[in-house]
Amino acid sequence: MVQVDAVEQTGQEGAGRRDDGSGIWRAGVRRAIRIGSRPGPWKRGLVLAASALLLGLLMLLHAEIPNRIGGFGSLVETCLPWFGLFIPVLLAGALWRRSASAVVALLLPVVAWLNLFGGLLMDKSESGSDLTVVSHNVGADNPDPAGTARDLAAAGADVLALEEITPQAKPLYEKALAEAYPHHTVQGTVGLWSKLPLSDTRPVDIEMDYGPLADTKPVDVKMAYNRALRTTVATDQGPLAVYVAHLGSVRVLPRNGFWTDSRDRGAQALAKAIAAEHNERVVLLGDLNGTMDDRAFAGITSRLRSAQDAAGDGFGFSWPAKFPVARIDQILVRGVEPESSWLLPATGSDHRPVAAGISW
Repeated sequence: MVQVDAVEQTGQEGAGRRDDGSGIWRAGVRRAIRIGSRPGPWKRGLVLAASALLLGLLMLLHAEIPNRIGGFGSLVETCLPWFGLFIPVLLAGALWRRSASAVVALLLPVVAWLNLFGGLLMDKSESGSDLTVVSHNVGADNPDPAGTARDLAAAGADVLALEEITPQAKPLYEKALAEAYPHHTVQGTVGLWSKLPLSDTRPVDIEMDYGPLADTKPVDVKMAYNRALRTTVATDQGPLAVYVAHLGSVRVLPRNGFWTDSRDRGAQALAKAIAAEHNERVVLLGDLNGTMDDRAFAGITSRLRSAQDAAGDGFGFSWPAKFPVARIDQILVRGVEPESSWLLPATGSDHRPVAAGISW
């Protein structure tokens, strides 16, 4: 009996070993099948790769996006620099999925973004200039107009443009700036203060229409129709035509989408005025309520160039003051050379002041 039991036990152990061997073999086969059925690095993350390609095409072909439905094209162009934030997100996803196709596809949006905005990452400013100009939307709701005026005067600009001047705040600005700027003009809600003489001053009709925003504008702003002016600054190098403008507001509205009608009409009227300007040297200062990537300003940017793009350091976002996300306050020039462009410290306004040094 003992011998039989031993033989049976030995047989069972041998069968168990045989079973263990076949089980390992079957597990290995299943694992090999799973590995073989997995997509390779070029087939993984195809959704990420497609998203990267779409992002790159959107940035490359933004001018082709139609504007007829809800102003979508202008909205994309206003936010265009921020589309670069999707690149590291997609890159993280591509690395997590180990997707070679997604990584390669990301080259398109990277190249597109650098082509559009890479130049803004470099400091292009030069020391020295013949004239310093500043533009600031001082804000109709500014709680301290006199303090804002003192801060601006301390900046030492030769020419200072203010937008959104209310009738109540106008005497405060005039009093606070009188000593530093002996020459000034105010036309409606915009004004220019200068250390140099002014002449040939007149309002510029920019065809304001508040449309669906009529009920949202302060009464004192709506009462003053003029929101643009043109004047000549007498410099040692000759006359300089200076325009100050505050174009219409834009909003994202449920029924209208990205509503820019008033601003766009103002931009067209301002472009016509600049096109008719005979002076070779021109500076445009103001709150244009839009970035220069927006197609609405093509008539202006075809005749003037941005001081920030030519001589700035960074994007120069000016609005809103607490956390700027867009540069809607502009300094544009023709016939003079931008040497530097920068932002001034925040005031009581919801905009940051913008400044530039120009030379002949």
